[in-house]
Amino acid sequence: MSTVRLTMAQALLRFLDRQYVRFDGREIKLVQGVMGIFGHGNVMGIGEALEHDAGELTFIQGKNEQGMVHAAAAFAKQRNRLQLFACTSSVGPGALNMVTAAATATANRLPVLLLPGDNFASRQPDPALQQLEMPHDYTVAATDAFRAVSKYWDRIVRPEQLMTAALQAMRVLTDPAETGAVTLALPQDVQAEAYDYPASFFARRVHEIERRLPGEEALRRAAACMRGKRRPLLIAGGGVLYSGAERELAAFAETFGIPVAETQAGKGALPWDHPLQAGAIGVTGSAAANRLAQEADLIIGVGTRYSDFTTASKWLFRQENAAFVNINVNALDAMKLDGLRVVGDARETLRHLRSELERAGYRSGYADGEIALLAGQWREECDRLYGIEHPEGLAQTTALGVVNRFVSARAVVVNAAGSLPGDLHRLWRCAEPKTYHMEYGFSCMGYEVAGAFGAALAEPERDVYAIVGDGSYLMLHSELLTSLQEGVKLTVLLFDNHGFQCIHQLQRANGSAGFGNEFRFRERTPSGRLTSGRMPIDYAAHAASMGARTYRATTARELQEALEMAKRDPVSVLIDIKVVPGTNTGGYDSWWHVGVPKVSNGEQVAEAGRRMDDRLREAKAY
Repeated sequence: MSTVRLTMAQALLRFLDRQYVRFDGREIKLVQGVMGIFGHGNVMGIGEALEHDAGELTFIQGKNEQGMVHAAAAFAKQRNRLQLFACTSSVGPGALNMVTAAATATANRLPVLLLPGDNFASRQPDPALQQLEMPHDYTVAATDAFRAVSKYWDRIVRPEQLMTAALQAMRVLTDPAETGAVTLALPQDVQAEAYDYPASFFARRVHEIERRLPGEEALRRAAACMRGKRRPLLIAGGGVLYSGAERELAAFAETFGIPVAETQAGKGALPWDHPLQAGAIGVTGSAAANRLAQEADLIIGVGTRYSDFTTASKWLFRQENAAFVNINVNALDAMKLDGLRVVGDARETLRHLRSELERAGYRSGYADGEIALLAGQWREECDRLYGIEHPEGLAQTTALGVVNRFVSARAVVVNAAGSLPGDLHRLWRCAEPKTYHMEYGFSCMGYEVAGAFGAALAEPERDVYAIVGDGSYLMLHSELLTSLQEGVKLTVLLFDNHGFQCIHQLQRANGSAGFGNEFRFRERTPSGRLTSGRMPIDYAAHAASMGARTYRATTARELQEALEMAKRDPVSVLIDIKVVPGTNTGGYDSWWHVGVPKVSNGEQVAEAGRRMDDRLREAKAY
């Protein structure tokens, strides 16, 4: 047997460089490169291998471990999970910085390969710098924290173990139903140990990503369920986009006259002006979609995981006889809400189910013009919100309207947290799929700038805009510098509303006067609360210090001009947009279950708790 003597780290990179996927007959190189920050624990292991034997893998220097994993996840999302980056870190704090982003990737079903450094397997330099000692169990290390957020986890304590672990990692990373964060913890001494690896381990491997066909009996049950329903509603989730099922979704809706609502992950599956487009659904949904959901006797979920924001905490579907048909490649998601499970690829399942229903002559029972009327009324409301002239300054919805009208139909907008996801889900008009990049599986503050870098890395031919609140920007903006280093342009639209206003409004809606969520100075009083004047923060100056081009906008006209100039700039840009706090959209025929105290010194809080109990009694249990 032919062998190749390599260190474990060298062998890992050589293996990754030879992995491909085949989807719909097209072969694609799976691993594009490695994002990393070096320290003891990986610099002379993976670091040395990247320096001298990286093959075709590209190395990208991260600036924050969490940020680089967000960028890798966004890259995978924009590439429809067919390509990915690995991420390497040092031991201890460097590794643990990746845990939040690992959870974000797993929650969103996005493939990322994490290669954190780990304690010495030999235990000789013990305890090493940055080693976390657990006196009750010396086999536990900081990297064990990844177990809770990974779809596959392993620790390579002997160099030959790599061969089994690497193949298991590929199994998960290329599985549409099971993908997410994969963690291979790499002790720093083992990374540098040599082994005679079989040459066959480095052979070119092609992993088949097959479209899973639904079972015939499941299709028959779904068709039989549908035939007795008159007011069905389609919910398009992210699985529609990952499957490339946009045309099949439209054909299915048009054939049977069924309106389509979209989750955050599924937005863009149907053009915003399609006659059957009802808009966003759930807590951040439109009045049209939520009203249709409340009156629906059948909900057909396609590629959705039915988060509480989609179901309005299981309150939204009001009809007693409402049934669920759940089309999903993931059996866990397909069984939610006690639905009829159709496990299979979204595109193929819609195609087969349409044939079944056409043979039965099925048609929904909506009145002529009913869907168009609701959709038209909602579009008028969007126009109103986009056109608000606020006496105190620029309203957040008005600013979004300026941006939406300016950017091209092919531009990508990236967002994740705060009040902006609600406004974007309700108002943003998508003409094409893959232009709305929302991380709402975990709604991780700090994803936006790093995610925009990952999206721009994935599709450099598109304009990419990070739409981010000031709170999220302050949490994590470091990959803006990486975009400048790599010459990958992105435009950061920073909406400055002086704090965590989304949660501030949630407090106030539940009886609180507001506490700890605005960026204010501390009062010079005995109570000493953070209720004095707002902190003046110049975000444009901050971004300019890193080398970005910057602009400021306090009016719709200034924002329009800034967008025009930013479009011409060759490097990454930040536009500091000052908006009036509290000028985001509110709820439309929805509700969200949050914990409200049943006992409080604030009477308004106690009253909010009683209202919450009333809604809980109305919500369905599944």
